[in-house]
Amino acid sequence: MVRELVPDAFWQRVAPLLPPPRPKKKPGRPRADDRAALEAIVFVLRSGIPWEMLPRKQFGLSGMTAWRRLEEWTRAGVWEALQQRLLDELGLRGKVDFSRASIDSASVRASKRGPFTGPNPTDRAKAGSKHHLLVEAHGLPLTESVTAANVHDTHELFPLVDSVPAVRMPSGQRRRRPGKLHGDKAYASRKNRRGLRLRGIAPRIARPGVESKERLGRYRWVVERTLAWKNQLRRLRVRDERRDDVHFGFLVLGCCVMLLRRLYPDIC
Repeated sequence: MVRELVPDAFWQRVAPLLPPPRPKKKPGRPRADDRAALEAIVFVLRSGIPWEMLPRKQFGLSGMTAWRRLEEWTRAGVWEALQQRLLDELGLRGKVDFSRASIDSASVRASKRGPFTGPNPTDRAKAGSKHHLLVEAHGLPLTESVTAANVHDTHELFPLVDSVPAVRMPSGQRRRRPGKLHGDKAYASRKNRRGLRLRGIAPRIARPGVESKERLGRYRWVVERTLAWKNQLRRLRVRDERRDDVHFGFLVLGCCVMLLRRLYPDIC
């Protein structure tokens, strides 16, 4: 079965979030269709194809037009709003589990450098960026960030924890704090454990030489699976965007695709 790039369920959730088109100063070609532009963006996200190689006959617009639309919608905060909406839908259906959460990161090579790139210590100091994810108990991405590849994971712990959106639960109330947070030894420090407890979160972070990573890893594997799902979206395997905001927009959109798959596994 061939799946649509932007099925109706996807488009119906994105369309109300799009900003109105800016008025043209001069007459010219009519504005390219928004849904076609979104299909082109998702195609690039999934295939990793360069913008200039986007098949114009298939989508009815050029790669540069699709890039400009991605930049416009990223600047307007469309993807963050979409992620919030999808999390609320999943939460109301009882599919977001805040009993525990997990945090981890993965490095990607940066082919064009740019902001938030740095020497990757795991890739012979080649330029790279790092994707940080915080997921709920079943691996649904709650929040994400991008840093240079040489930024230590521990520096993103509290920025991620504090950026988790308040998700509407079946009771109608919103929740944004997990009961427990699982992380590997990269996040192990007294400061981090103390900060989590002050936020009402029980730290489940492996301490070097104290706790077995196998025992604590029974729950942390879900974030590693989500990072693997992220890499199925080829545009997120290598950072091809010089601009950090556009690359981050792709990362948030990729997380939205994963959330939509949980809502509609048969069509996305």
